[in-house]
Amino acid sequence: MSNYKTVFFTLGILQIILGLSMIAPILAQFFYNELDSGFISSGIVTIIFGVLFLLSNLDHDKKISLPQAFLLTALSWLSIAIFGSLPFIFSEINLGVTDAFFESMSGITTTGSTIITNLNETPKSILLWRGMLQWLGGIGIIVMAITLMPLMNIGGMQLFVISTSNTPEKILPKSKEIALRLVLVYSSLTFVCAFFYKIFGMNFFDSIVHSMTTIATGGFSNYNESIGYFDSSLIELTSIIFIVLGSIPFIAYIKYLNGDKKIFVNDTQIKTFFKIVIFSVLLMYIYLLIKNQNISDIRSVAFNVISILTGTGYVTQNFSEWGQFPLIYFLILMFIGGCAGSTACGIKIFRVQILFQFISIQLKKIIYPRGIFKIKYENSNIDEKFLASIISFIFLYIVIFFLITALLSTSGLDLTTSISAAATSISNVGPGLGDIIGPNGNFSNLSDFSKWILSLAMILGRLELFAVLVLFIPSFWRKY
Repeated sequence: MSNYKTVFFTLGILQIILGLSMIAPILAQFFYNELDSGFISSGIVTIIFGVLFLLSNLDHDKKISLPQAFLLTALSWLSIAIFGSLPFIFSEINLGVTDAFFESMSGITTTGSTIITNLNETPKSILLWRGMLQWLGGIGIIVMAITLMPLMNIGGMQLFVISTSNTPEKILPKSKEIALRLVLVYSSLTFVCAFFYKIFGMNFFDSIVHSMTTIATGGFSNYNESIGYFDSSLIELTSIIFIVLGSIPFIAYIKYLNGDKKIFVNDTQIKTFFKIVIFSVLLMYIYLLIKNQNISDIRSVAFNVISILTGTGYVTQNFSEWGQFPLIYFLILMFIGGCAGSTACGIKIFRVQILFQFISIQLKKIIYPRGIFKIKYENSNIDEKFLASIISFIFLYIVIFFLITALLSTSGLDLTTSISAAATSISNVGPGLGDIIGPNGNFSNLSDFSKWILSLAMILGRLELFAVLVLFIPSFWRKY
């Protein structure tokens, strides 16, 4: 394994950072008089493992090859989920291994599904840790999507490569500057969000935790009623704004700071994202008006539509009671997701755009058999290899969705629960549909088998499928 010293050296750094971040929940325990040994012991164990990884791989060559990039991506999320579960096991809520890992994986992948049944009475340190996991997962996926995935040619992400001079062997040094700027932007948005939450009625603790899970489009809340607990139009408006800010490509912020002041109105992915939002909100509102549903204003519709589309998972109403069409439409929104290079999940807007162009061109070829049509994205021609990458990703996404649904059905879940659980896990949304895992429910009553399947689906969806699956193909390792 000498060729992978850089991978384990980097994992060591991540574990040390994760262990040190447990200091914040420990401070919260002191402040709220909830001190126990859970976070102290978890932090010590995590740091020890991190130091061991670090010291045993000090002689790494500071470069990373393509297979190492894939391995690092998968192991980073898996190891953080494992060590991030320790506080749930050692704390006074005393979750089992399965439930603790599920909660941790849901946090780090910014999914937002939970097995904790009484959030209102959960220790503040645990609530803070859940928020921190989602915040770390949010910035982690942004950095990975902008620096690693374009060079790994995953599902069309090569479209967003920052510099053509980058090579896999030099990815770590080249990504440091851009990663630092992304962290700065991400942190600034988090603090601004917390500020507005505070002045609009949240207490200090709630504003901090909810700002972290909002900008990460994660959806973990401190209350069973989610954002609906506050029943505040200003808080919901703030949440909508910062969910949207977290769902657009973060590279756009970097370009804006570099002088491209029109990036937010010129970027085709951002424009399509807003079109989908506006269309979906109006469609759902008109449908509910026709059906005479008890919807007081468009605020509730807009909030829940945006929350589901972006994979945030906050709720203000039990949309399971809105009827069958909203549930089906929300399922579609789960699959679409937000923009590439953001904290949002799902198939991503740019893939939907390219697939729509592909289908449109196939129809035109029937009418004009001798016509020559080209697919373009941001004024660049899309070649067949790139298009094949997009289509294969979407096809695999759908296949895995049905496979997960089938596996969940074998555990005794009804069809609605199985379908929505599969969709919400692979799309990293959070709440599902129906009485069991819907807006008013949680995942605690699912079997351990279902929770492990869903945990696998979460990491597959978060890491764009191929980054995990390619590791199990022997020819991939032989080639490199």
